[in-house]
Formats: sequence, C-alpha cells, structure tokens
Amino acid sequence: MSRTWSCIAVATTIVLAGAASASAQTPGTTPPNRHGINAREARQVERIKNAKEDGKLTKGELDKLRADEAALRARERVFRESGQGLNSAEYKALERELDRLSKEISRATHNGR
Repeated sequence: MSRTWSCIAVATTIVLAGAASASAQTPGTTPPNRHGINAREARQVERIKNAKEDGKLTKGELDKLRADEAALRARERVFRESGQGLNSAEYKALERELDRLSKEISRATHNGR
C-alpha cells in the first residue's frame, strides 16, 4: 500500500511540474528581455541628440529622425495596449524598425554634412 501512495505522489509531482512549466512559457508572450526595446530607443534618442549638438544633422534630417522615433514609440504603445504586452511577432517588428532607424541615424550622421 505504501508503494502505491509513493507512485501516486511521484506521478502527481511530475504532472504538476509539467503544468507549471507549460503555463510559464505561454507562446506569444513578451520575450524575457522586455526592457531591450526601451533601452535601444533611449540609446537612439541619445545618438540623435549628440549628432544635433555636434552639428552633424541638418534640420530636415533631424526632423525626419525625430518623426521616425515618435512613430516607433506610437507603434509600440499600440502593440502594448492591444493585449497582454508585446507578443513575439510585435517584438520582432519593433526590433526591425529599430534596426532601420539605427541605419538612418548612421547614414544621416556620416554623410559629410
């Protein structure tokens, strides 16, 4: 009888552990590094600010970069408010947009003006 209870206890522990790990890794939720998007945005804003102070941007370039940054923040806000934070597709879309903006900043600051 004791052996039967031991088997039941082990089986219950395994089932509960599996259920806990399955609920902790729900597909489509925000990746573990939630602060990555905001940190990248902050670094890019700083790059734009430094380039402005160094005179590396024209007014048109500065206005375009600021508008792109504002659009990115608006898109992130829509994603975050649409459900339970960012899902992986939204996170990847924001990462791609940040990559594109980073290249724009680099081009604008290194174009010889």
